[in-house]
Amino acid sequence: MSRTIRVTVRGRFAGLSESALAELVAGQAEHDFLHTEYTAEGHLTYDLPARPFFTFRFADEVDEESEIPRATARAEAKAAAWMAGRGYPVKDLSSQAVDMSTVPLGKRGRREADKSLARQPKL
Repeated sequence: MSRTIRVTVRGRFAGLSESALAELVAGQAEHDFLHTEYTAEGHLTYDLPARPFFTFRFADEVDEESEIPRATARAEAKAAAWMAGRGYPVKDLSSQAVDMSTVPLGKRGRREADKSLARQPKL
């Protein structure tokens, strides 16, 4: 059974040059923290120059629970590589993974699940 994993990688910009800071501030609208999503490529959010912190959100699929730490490490490596590739120094990276199969459904989710079960043919 495949499991959907959401990995959140947080960190801090470290010693950005004036040009890097200006570039990030100019692109801030597409990285607004009010419009977040989890994607395979990673979705970056930040609020510069107010705060020097950033968050990357990654979606991944694993077959076994034992693969979650590797998915977390992959996400952290992708975030670090993305930043390094653009010349943005970072520090204090930390990651948190959530196995979505273990997250309890809210009222709306339970209602949708009940509808889905009702539509399935009875054997």
